[in-house]
Amino acid sequence: MHFLTDFADQAVILPLTIAVTVSLLVQRWRRGAAVWLLGVTATLAITLALKLVFHACSETFGLPSLHTPSGHAAAAAVISGGLTGLLSRRRTAAVLISLAIVTLIGLSRLLLGAHSLPEVVVGSLVGLAGAAVLLRLAGPPPPGFDLRRTALVAATVLVLFHGLHMPAEAHIRASASFLARYFGVCVPPG
Repeated sequence: MHFLTDFADQAVILPLTIAVTVSLLVQRWRRGAAVWLLGVTATLAITLALKLVFHACSETFGLPSLHTPSGHAAAAAVISGGLTGLLSRRRTAAVLISLAIVTLIGLSRLLLGAHSLPEVVVGSLVGLAGAAVLLRLAGPPPPGFDLRRTALVAATVLVLFHGLHMPAEAHIRASASFLARYFGVCVPPG
């Protein structure tokens, strides 16, 4: 399961996002590059914001099984759906591939005990929404765009960075606790 879940680690996703952006720019698809970068970044930022809120306030909201929406699931959905859609321009294929990949990554997160089912579902929904927005806004590729180049760049980054880890969760948890205390929200009186 670790082998599978490692494909959606931030240590893979961040270099992949940058490499795809550069590949799209080199091929003169400026709009595609901008939408890709903003779409992935916005999806990850929303997931981070939800992690901060739920780490601090899940008990207050009455959602004890939702402490940290799955960033792996969100990243897997937006990257797989967005990349498939940009490269193939087939929205149905993008949706099906994204659903299959997010299901595999989500299942790996559950089996590893990293997340609860509600956390995987929330992360998946955020990522799928990010992919949908990305595909809607990207527009068509420019004449002469070679999808194989960008696919090769993406595959190379996946191979080179797979297995690396970015231990962000402990920092997110500490930041959520600090922010909750600092702003006096979701902190039991005491």
